[in-house]
Amino acid sequence: MSIEAPEIHQIPMNIENAEKSRKKITTRQILTVLVSSTGFFMDAYDIFVINLVVPMLGFVYFKSQNNTIPSDIQGVIKGITNVGNLFGQIVFGVLGDKKGRKSIYGIELLIIIVATIGSAMAGSAATGVGTLGFLGFWRFLLGIGIGGDYPMSATVSSEWASEGRRGQMLALTFSMQGWGQFAGALFDIILLAIFKGPIEADQINIDYVWRILLALGTVPAVCTIYSRFKLPESARYAEQVLKDTNLAQIGKAYALGQDTSMDSTQQIQAITNDRHHLKEFFSYFSHWCNFKILLGTCSTWFLLDIAFYGLSLNQSIVLSAIGFAPDSATTSPWEVLWKQAIGNLIIVLLGSIPGYYVTVFTVERLGRKTIQIIGFTMEIILFTIVAAAFHQLKENAIAAFIVLFVLIQFFFQFGANATTFIIPAEIFPTRFRATAHGISAACGKSGAILAAFGFNALVNKGGKNAFLPQTLGIFAAIQFVGLIATIFLLPESKGKNLDDFEN
Repeated sequence: MSIEAPEIHQIPMNIENAEKSRKKITTRQILTVLVSSTGFFMDAYDIFVINLVVPMLGFVYFKSQNNTIPSDIQGVIKGITNVGNLFGQIVFGVLGDKKGRKSIYGIELLIIIVATIGSAMAGSAATGVGTLGFLGFWRFLLGIGIGGDYPMSATVSSEWASEGRRGQMLALTFSMQGWGQFAGALFDIILLAIFKGPIEADQINIDYVWRILLALGTVPAVCTIYSRFKLPESARYAEQVLKDTNLAQIGKAYALGQDTSMDSTQQIQAITNDRHHLKEFFSYFSHWCNFKILLGTCSTWFLLDIAFYGLSLNQSIVLSAIGFAPDSATTSPWEVLWKQAIGNLIIVLLGSIPGYYVTVFTVERLGRKTIQIIGFTMEIILFTIVAAAFHQLKENAIAAFIVLFVLIQFFFQFGANATTFIIPAEIFPTRFRATAHGISAACGKSGAILAAFGFNALVNKGGKNAFLPQTLGIFAAIQFVGLIATIFLLPESKGKNLDDFEN
């Protein structure tokens, strides 16, 4: 009896300790999230700052065309980064699975640093290619680096996370996108305030503002690149793919805050060179039960990004169209840019950032699929209202219009924009996680490219911004299809261990 008693009382204690361990976040995991999330801060800054830069380019390089870049050129400048994203997401996703997380993580930041500096210093050749041509080239290269950050940071955050906090850690990583957008608008306001006198004296001085604004995107990349290269191989990848218990122990020790100096890069490369990754990938997804999930992550991300990037990359256009920002024909260039920056700041601060953090604090309770359903449903309702009442709101209630756009951004973030990033980082086997996430993200960027190249041409059908209400109505219909795909194709990963998806 004296031997059995402790065993009876020991069982619930072990369960309790296991539950605490499952939900515990270590200091090293927090640092890993910071390293990954700083990349997303920079990604969002670099992607969405072009929304503020394009109007400046119009004042500098298209003075003779009413200070406005033609729609086709605008589409290329805004969309070329997403074309690079698509390539980067697929290439880095495949390499992240084939070569390992440690071997690849950090290279994307080197590309981003070089491309950002190139973008800020873009000039014209003596003959032939002009400033916008070179800017497009550097923005494409920038997109490759940013695209590579998506599958790599998602995979690293997922595999280093505590089981009961995995969704929260992924949401925290992705939430830095909101702060990146906020920083872009804030730095724009600061720079415009500094250069107000020179710009009012001669609008050509706006050239300094957009170049400095782009160059500031290098700061977070420089601050985190060392930490990325120092990060060891994830314990899960070492265990599930490399079958190396020593490397797995190194990863686990690092996660617990213990220092490890073993350099295992050569050993990892020797093992991964023998893998036929793409052959295994296609074999796995040749089964409908597996392919259905990949189809779900790809289609929902694609449909979400058509509306998300269509609106986010063109927020300045929308603000001008509804009358919040004055028209360049009736007021000074500085005032136009100032009001556009203020409008972007309001929408991000009141809509996007709160939306991200509602997801952070509810994702483990509500679940990923539930939040995505909520987001798509609310987007359908909000886009329908804005499209149907566009002219009435514009003429009688601009403040209500801004509130509706704030809510649209809120339910993008407390909705599919966050969960389309989180879900693919959890529901695929470790050996295919980065590749599947990269393909899903690339499908999303296909939607972003479609929106970037098509939005300006579509809204100007029949006159300047004449088709904008109908375009917003189209976004509502697209979000409805995304809702259907979420319901029928995606599983719920809340409360599940990554081992449940190893298959």
